[in-house]
Amino acid sequence: MEQLEGRNPVMEALLRQRRIVRRIWLDKGAKVDRKVARILALAAQNGVRVDKVPRQKLDEMADGRVHNGIVAHADPLPTYTTLNLIDKLFAEGKAPFLVMADEVNYEHNLGALLRTGLGMGVDGLIMPTRRGATVSSVVSRVSMGGAEMVPVVREGLSSALKHVQKAGIKVVGADMGGVPLQELDLTGPLCIILGGEGKGLSPALRKKCDHIVSIPLAGDLESLNVSVAGALLMYEKRRQDGWFDQKADEEVAEEADGHDPLDDIL
Repeated sequence: MEQLEGRNPVMEALLRQRRIVRRIWLDKGAKVDRKVARILALAAQNGVRVDKVPRQKLDEMADGRVHNGIVAHADPLPTYTTLNLIDKLFAEGKAPFLVMADEVNYEHNLGALLRTGLGMGVDGLIMPTRRGATVSSVVSRVSMGGAEMVPVVREGLSSALKHVQKAGIKVVGADMGGVPLQELDLTGPLCIILGGEGKGLSPALRKKCDHIVSIPLAGDLESLNVSVAGALLMYEKRRQDGWFDQKADEEVAEEADGHDPLDDIL
């Protein structure tokens, strides 16, 4: 059982339905605003027990972490290996889009990568087994649903890369001295590798890449925060895919339909 802390992580788990939320504890003094009302409606819709308790109880459950008046217990998310994730994606007719991140130690960076990954349709984030932050309550809160929807694979990166390359997926590392980002073809199945915070891409990982790309910068700036660099790389890949034109067409179709399915739960 995993503990979710905060309104956004709890609501996202209920909305995304990739795992079962078993029980919710709500601050009995909390104002029932639109977000709390949505959580209560989703909980009722899914038969989830909600207990209204003193805030002190939530403080104890969260052990001093930010909880915004709500804590929940839920089943763990589905787990994957690199190999079975790739097999699943190809079986679904998708061109895999993966991100590999070495030693992302700061929870806010990991949360930001997952948030951008969700927005850019990333199919999985691969991280080392022992190095790097875990998907904590902070990561879940920062990711705004990304932690629920983007599979996080914990696996040795060398082993993971063997499966990636055997599947014919292009491997592109982000580091200084590479091809300018906009000049490299990023379409099709792709795995982007991001180096460690403050360290960049390790020589061992760099050697395994098919290409190295760099992000052109002004102001004598050498590098960007890993989550910012990752966001730019993800965006450029999707721009080259023509993904945003497709999304714009989908939005027009949804507006023409005039119905927001989330309204059904309010």
